Amino acid sequence: MKILKTFTVLAVAGLFFASCGEAKKNTEEVVETEVAEASEEMAMSEVQETPTIVGVAAGNENFSTLVAAVKAADLVDALNGEGPLTVFAPTNAAFAKLPEGTVATLLMPENKSTLAGILTYHVVAGKFEAAAVIDAINSNEGKFTVDTLNGGQITLSLNDGNVILTDANGGTSTVVIADVAASNGVIHAIDSVVMPK
Repeated sequence: MKILKTFTVLAVAGLFFASCGEAKKNTEEVVETEVAEASEEMAMSEVQETPTIVGVAAGNENFSTLVAAVKAADLVDALNGEGPLTVFAPTNAAFAKLPEGTVATLLMPENKSTLAGILTYHVVAGKFEAAAVIDAINSNEGKFTVDTLNGGQITLSLNDGNVILTDANGGTSTVVIADVAASNGVIHAIDSVVMPK
């Protein structure tokens, strides 16, 4: 009888430990699954957290005039597209350098196509970060010409280490902030609006 009780106790203990081991194993599997799912969600949210070119500009008060112009020219979808694009983005101060009343006139619905032409003159297909731009300038005897989305060209050069844009009319602008990352390209802030012919 004593042997039977001992055997029963051992059997119950064995079942208890076996079930504990199984529960621990199940718990570990659940935790591993939850960690994997959380990591996947974080990776997805990181991808979603990087805004597009328009999103980056909209999130920076120094580009409020540019954002208003992009909306007025109906270019939001184009600049939110897959890309990649490189945008030489005039700051509010750059737009303020234009003759008085120019921005207000350009924002009028009847000037939508003119405004779109000016804005697309600031956009280049492809992603060109500052290092690549400087390499291209140095590899081409100090000047590198890029084709813009409006069909015109801008000449890039260096002056005291700064990238200078020269437009079709001989006007110049300086890159003041380089390599602002966006999910569909890169933005370089410039201090003057460049103009197509």
